[in-house]
Amino acid sequence: MRTLKAIFDFYLDASIHVAIAVISMAGVTFHLLGSSSDINLMAFIFFSVIVCYNFIKYGVEAYKYLIVSNAYHKVIQMFSFVCFVFAIYFLLQLNRDIWIATAILGVLSALYALPLLPSAKNLRNLAGLKIYIVAFVWAGFSVLLPVLDAKMTLDWDFAVTFIQRMLLVLVLILPFEIRDLQWDDKSLRTLPQVLGIKNTTRLGIGLVLIFFLMTFLKDEIHQNEIVLRLILSAALILVLVSKKRMQSKYFVMFWVEAIPIFWFCLFWWTENYF
Repeated sequence: MRTLKAIFDFYLDASIHVAIAVISMAGVTFHLLGSSSDINLMAFIFFSVIVCYNFIKYGVEAYKYLIVSNAYHKVIQMFSFVCFVFAIYFLLQLNRDIWIATAILGVLSALYALPLLPSAKNLRNLAGLKIYIVAFVWAGFSVLLPVLDAKMTLDWDFAVTFIQRMLLVLVLILPFEIRDLQWDDKSLRTLPQVLGIKNTTRLGIGLVLIFFLMTFLKDEIHQNEIVLRLILSAALILVLVSKKRMQSKYFVMFWVEAIPIFWFCLFWWTENYF
């Protein structure tokens, strides 16, 4: 039982679960585009998200962002280096537009952890900015890259989908912000610190409603999109009102991050069996 728990903890701590969530959102984008998923792109997103998130989570604590003293974190670091090699390999299989977009998203991710300004150690320490950076990067990986890979235009529907994806990620981040309220430095000025838990929950519900209603702004709506976004929106609201469960490590790290995976499975299921 301890071995299973250790494996499960590594699965969460090494950002494998996050990576699956991001490629699930990319998979949803391919469904919305009516295009088949590009294995090379999905593999690149998977491995690069692991590298990116582990650098953000553990790089800040490491000496010069490289030397890790904690033995467990060393294992995660080695795992991340292996993932980095795979990420580069799959990136080389993709087109130049994706290279450029990845470079921009990569710089944003790096600046999130690396020193930027004298008055703020990194973008993460700039009050209230961190969740918007994360939301933008997630949307970039899960919407922009699939659209570029499918060689489709960055049109109105792309803009709506990109903003919707940012809103989705912002809502998914809120349970983490609420859970970490007691530990976060006040200088971070997270939404729960500024608004309080109750108002943050209300804001989250408002964002969910905007996320759903924006679907009707699109010129072309996927046949299952409205129903599946409605189901997703209901799941997000249920999470936001589950305040006591947010204190549980596994509820937030596993179940909340599993919502995009659940969303992708719904798309796959409806398209294959309906």
